[in-house]
Amino acid sequence: MNGLSVSQLANASNVNVETVRYYEKRELISEPPRTKSGYRMFPKEVVQDIQFIKRAQNVGFSLEEIKKLLLASHNENFRSEDMYEFANNKIQEIDSKINEFIHMKSLLEELAANCPGSGVPKDQCPIITNLSKDLR
Repeated sequence: MNGLSVSQLANASNVNVETVRYYEKRELISEPPRTKSGYRMFPKEVVQDIQFIKRAQNVGFSLEEIKKLLLASHNENFRSEDMYEFANNKIQEIDSKINEFIHMKSLLEELAANCPGSGVPKDQCPIITNLSKDLR
């Protein structure tokens, strides 16, 4: 039986063996056939799938989103307009997160600017008192 063992697949894909197992568990890659002695032998094409997964993660897609992308990439009825919409939805999600981070940074900068730095008890620390407001 031709194919790659899990360690060969991991090496060829530039990931560790646990990553391959995790992707298999998450059904991003299919469970491979086994040899008579029980070893799993992955088709060589799985290397491209794992590299696809890693690149998709690098641009911000979640594993669930990547599963959909993989299905689309293997589908004979591929529709590029669906991918365009999918990518634009991800861009909007990222923009929203960026705005949230900008807001969080602004609030934290304001708290830090009001902090004397040292020599005050915790009940006079603007960071602690502001974060504790609704806890009492």
